[in-house]
Amino acid sequence: MAKTLEELRKEGASTSEPKKNGKPKKKKDGFWRSLFFAALIAIGIRSFFIEAFRIPTGSMKNSLLVGDYLFVNKLAYGFKSPKYLPFTNWKIPHFGFNTFDVKRGDVVVFEFPGNKEQVTLSKDERNVNYIKRCIGTPGDTIEVRNKQVYVNGAAMKNPEMMILGPDTMPKGHPEPGGNIFPAGNHTWNRDNYGPIRIPKKDDVIPIDQNNYDAWNVFIQREGHGIKQGDHGEVLIDNKPAKTYTVERDYLWMMGDNRDNSLDSRYWGFAPLENVVGSGLFIYWSMFNPPYAPAEGDPDEVQKFHIRWERILNGVH
Repeated sequence: MAKTLEELRKEGASTSEPKKNGKPKKKKDGFWRSLFFAALIAIGIRSFFIEAFRIPTGSMKNSLLVGDYLFVNKLAYGFKSPKYLPFTNWKIPHFGFNTFDVKRGDVVVFEFPGNKEQVTLSKDERNVNYIKRCIGTPGDTIEVRNKQVYVNGAAMKNPEMMILGPDTMPKGHPEPGGNIFPAGNHTWNRDNYGPIRIPKKDDVIPIDQNNYDAWNVFIQREGHGIKQGDHGEVLIDNKPAKTYTVERDYLWMMGDNRDNSLDSRYWGFAPLENVVGSGLFIYWSMFNPPYAPAEGDPDEVQKFHIRWERILNGVH
C-alpha cells in the first residue's frame, strides 16, 4: 500500500530526530575532552617546567617587590617529579636528579624547611615556597660582620638593589627575642652572625652535650632519633655517638632586605633537595595597599597602580 505524502513526512521527521539530537551530544563530549587534555597539559607544564609565583613579603626588596608576579624555571637545576599532588599539600612518591649547581647569588625558590625548632611540618605548612638569594653552598663558611656578608673569609659582593638599615647591632649583643639560629646561641644577631659552616654530604660533625641543642633538630630532620642519656652522653638511634655524618647537601639563604628578612639566620639550613627552581622574569607587577599595609613602600603612591616598568624584567 502506497504511503501518503503526510506519512512520509512524519517518517522523515522521526528518523531525522536522533541525528539532530546526536550532534550536540558529540560536540559536548568533544568540548569536555578538549578541556580535560588542556588541563592535563597545563598541570604538566606547572609541575615540571614553569610555575607562577607571587612575592608576598618585602624580604627581597628592592630586587623583588610585594605584588611582583614572576615565572620560576623548574628545570634550572635539574629535573624533579611533583612532590605534592597538584594544588594540594598531599605528599606523593617523587623522584629527581640535579644537572646544574645552585650558585652563590642565585635567586632561588625553595620549599620552606620549617622554623629552627620544627622537626616536621604540619599539613598546612607543607608545600610553602620561599624566595631568597643563595648566599652559601654546601661546605661554605658564612659570617656576617657589621651587616657585610663574608663567604669563606672573603667579602661577598652585595646585590645591587639590597637594602641595609642605618642601625647595626653590636657584636655579642643577642638578637631581640632570642629567635636566632642555631638553638642555644645567645651571642649572634642578624648584623653580626657566625661564622657557621654549611653542612655538606658526608661531613662528620662532632656531637656532645655542649652542641646537642644546635644539632638536635637537624639530625631528626635527616630521619634519626637523638637524645641525651642519664650522664649527658648523646645517643643517636639509641646508640652512643660522638660524631654524626651528614646525609644531604644544604644551602644558606638570605633576603636582600637584610634587616627585614626571615631567612637562614633565623631558621637555619635549606636542604638542596627542597629547591624548586630559579626566578625567571616578572610577568606582572602591581601595588595594592590593602593587601600589603606593612610591606608597602612609603616611596610609592599609596593607591593601587600597575608597575609597568617592572613587567618583563629578569630576576637577578
